[in-house]
Amino acid sequence: MARPRAKTYYVVSVNIPTGTQHILTLGDQHAVVAAVGASLREYRVGSRDVALPYPADAMAPAFSGAVLAPWPNRLRDGEYDRDGVTYEVPVSEHGRSTALHGLVAYVAFEEVATTSQSVTLAHTIVPTPGYPWSVRVQVTYTLTDDGLRVLTEAENVGLGIAPYGVGFHPWLSPGDSAVDDCTLQLGAARHVTVDDRLLPTGDEPVDGVADLRSPRSLRGIAFDDAWVESLRDEDGLTWARLTGGDGRTVALWADDACAAWQVCTGDGIPHIQRRGVAIEPMSCIADAFRTGDDLVELAEGGTHTITWGLRLE
Repeated sequence: MARPRAKTYYVVSVNIPTGTQHILTLGDQHAVVAAVGASLREYRVGSRDVALPYPADAMAPAFSGAVLAPWPNRLRDGEYDRDGVTYEVPVSEHGRSTALHGLVAYVAFEEVATTSQSVTLAHTIVPTPGYPWSVRVQVTYTLTDDGLRVLTEAENVGLGIAPYGVGFHPWLSPGDSAVDDCTLQLGAARHVTVDDRLLPTGDEPVDGVADLRSPRSLRGIAFDDAWVESLRDEDGLTWARLTGGDGRTVALWADDACAAWQVCTGDGIPHIQRRGVAIEPMSCIADAFRTGDDLVELAEGGTHTITWGLRLE
């Protein structure tokens, strides 16, 4: 009697800045998820990049592909108050005096489960003076016949009510074309206004170049902007679509936990320099720890989930 054939899991464990590499394949889809930041380091369909790749032996440029928790985007001066106590986290964007993109984008996540087309990684945020709560963040990347699906689950595994927000930072690829040759469509009805530190001051109905409800050319347009009031289809999903000069479209969808979008064209950012477009689904916009807008309050044992995905059309 023949022995059952052993399953092959695609894991490359090496001592490099991005950590263990988890290689996923399904048909002509190929994805690489790096342990550091639980980052989507590569995703392509055939020879066409869907996400902008970056080298395994370099730190992820501009948060490429990373999970952003327990807050996405910027926190003013790295300070916030809760219940009369002021907490301070390290300022990481010194030019604007903000704490950028949370605490896990450059930490190693541990493997929970792996197959040839799926990987689950997890990291537990331990209490610190600036964030004295313990939150386990678990991310599952799965290749399906309809593209890449990403499920992120957070659980308060410590004491007290933990403030929480989450976002993701995929840089979408324009293929062989330039960003100026792309169009962008984004399902949102209101544009977030900001000050000179890119911190929110309010929001307004979309208008002019900020109205992306229909595809708009990105030629000569620079974005590092957020949108709220996400528009949804009959399945409750909100969509963004980046169409390259080759006529192919990278479509990104997110479920009803996505309250906001951030779009960045990479102007002036080292190693990116307008080579791709970051389209970031988020549970809240910048400074939510201070404003409370769309902030998740994780009770002891409480959970939060968000699901999003990518496909090439």
